[in-house]
Amino acid sequence: QVQLVESGGGLVQAGGSLKLSCAFSGRTFRSYAMGWFRQAPGKEREFVATISAIWNADSTSYADSVKGRFTISRDNAKNKIYLQMNSLKPEDTAVYYCAAGFGTGVKGEEAMYDYWGQGTQVTVSS
Repeated sequence: QVQLVESGGGLVQAGGSLKLSCAFSGRTFRSYAMGWFRQAPGKEREFVATISAIWNADSTSYADSVKGRFTISRDNAKNKIYLQMNSLKPEDTAVYYCAAGFGTGVKGEEAMYDYWGQGTQVTVSS
């Protein structure tokens, strides 16, 4: 069973930065594509960013709303992924979830993921 634990959320002013981390355990990390999703109050959960498993050479994809501001990365030695968030906006306020999906390809949809973390709150003040 895969376990995912997010950390790094908090309160930041608009224009600031935060770096989220997600620790993976229970299976072979490099075999899983990893993603970040977020859910704002009163809204559905949405895709933020994804990074592929080892077979696809860490290919990445981003939601249009975060392109150029957020960067997803993974450390296969530490079994972790990260989300560096720069130039944060109040509309980035949400609970951010880490997800893991086994196999190849870039996974941009919730249904492609098998495991989810509990989430970490990010609040951006104006």
